[in-house]
Amino acid sequence: MHFRIIGEIRDIETIAVGSRIRELRRLRKVYGAGRWRKLKGVTPVRFSDGTIKEAEVHWYEASGIGKKEFKIKWLIE
Repeated sequence: MHFRIIGEIRDIETIAVGSRIRELRRLRKVYGAGRWRKLKGVTPVRFSDGTIKEAEVHWYEASGIGKKEFKIKWLIE
């Protein structure tokens, strides 16, 4: 499912930091060392078919590296 974030991410919360992230080893291998955090927030997204919906998205973020690997967790009706 391809999507694009089209608005500001709001209600941002940290889910996990450092060794509490299951994917930490892979993230460091692919993107490099950093203070990795897993976050979640709510934002409008546009799907490849043109529909727009509110969704809860999760992603990983590290200082100096940025936001990586967005995924939609829930659609908000």
